Amino acid sequence: MLYDLNNKFQLMQAETYFEKLKESACVIELKKKVNRTLSQNRYLHLIISWFAVETGYTLEDVKREYFKKLCNPEIFLKEQKGILGEIISIRSSADLDSKEMTTAIERFRNWSAKEAGIYLPDANEDEWLKQIEIEISKHERWI
Repeated sequence: MLYDLNNKFQLMQAETYFEKLKESACVIELKKKVNRTLSQNRYLHLIISWFAVETGYTLEDVKREYFKKLCNPEIFLKEQKGILGEIISIRSSADLDSKEMTTAIERFRNWSAKEAGIYLPDANEDEWLKQIEIEISKHERWI
């Protein structure tokens, strides 16, 4: 469950729920929700989708291979050592804060223009983003 601790009513609800959990002596997970804007999420989805349309790759392939692994490995890739050796895990973009997301998007846009020859509009290019959204809707079942 999510609670906004800035809201007094939700804070009371969270405290009540926490007390109930304490009484049951169960194992819980408590973590802070990362603050990122919905507009940032929407913008990222649009430019990754547009790149997918332009290249013929799937949305997931673009996000994983180009956005995360190639353009932003220090943000997304984590080495984990275990008894059988090392593995590399990929961090979810949902775990990024606004600053990390801004950096990751900027790197992807720069790489896309320079290396792939695909211009990805800036977040404030509203008309261009509207056109992209229309084009993406025509290709959604393939990306």
